[in-house]
Amino acid sequence: MTKINDGISKEDSKIRSFLMIGQSNMAGRGEFADVPQIKNDRCFMLRMGRWQPMSEPINVDRDILNIKFHSGVCLATSFADEVAKLTGWEVGLIPCADGGTTISQWQPGGLLFDHAVMTTGLATRTSELAGIIWHQGESDCLDFDPERYARDFLNTMTTLRRQLNAEHLPLIIGELSEKCTVRPLDVLRSFNRLLPQLADQLPCCGVVNTQGLEMKPDNLHFNSASLRKLGVRYFEKYKELTAANDL
Repeated sequence: MTKINDGISKEDSKIRSFLMIGQSNMAGRGEFADVPQIKNDRCFMLRMGRWQPMSEPINVDRDILNIKFHSGVCLATSFADEVAKLTGWEVGLIPCADGGTTISQWQPGGLLFDHAVMTTGLATRTSELAGIIWHQGESDCLDFDPERYARDFLNTMTTLRRQLNAEHLPLIIGELSEKCTVRPLDVLRSFNRLLPQLADQLPCCGVVNTQGLEMKPDNLHFNSASLRKLGVRYFEKYKELTAANDL
């Protein structure tokens, strides 16, 4: 097992950490039995302010809409595994996603925003922030206003990066699945068309596509195999952004 500074035991190894934010498809609802477990002794997750070996569920989430979900396989696991394998880094995940949340709930000064900032601040006592991964939008597609979403998204991300001193660190955002049959297809497509426009207004920001990925029977959440693939796509976008920005 890699020796790291977990906040109590002092070691020399340096963790590069990534903030996980968004809603349930970032937290992950994948079924554990559907994919092999990922084990990498260079990967960690934050629990109670300390770095623990990475194991799913990473982002413990809650039931929403009076529907009983469970926290499960998430995209960040394969993302962290790929980053660690490429770089040889110790990689840490900072789980702050919250199911069922809208962009208005992620505004500066709100609980979700402040929790992400404070938790990341705690994590960076024993790590170096290396990027932010975001997946969110299904809730906003229930009443989608592109101008309002763009304004709120840019406010969230600009303020968040400024407060975390992360203006030029990679910010990776993911499309919604157009196979999500519990949202209107035209709205999903409109949302996905908006994302590259938003990314173009932010430094070192890229969009991950979800083409070909499959859903769980609820037709709202990605299944486990697709979450593994989506995490690798986030990693590929991370490589592109770091190469393009000489990071």
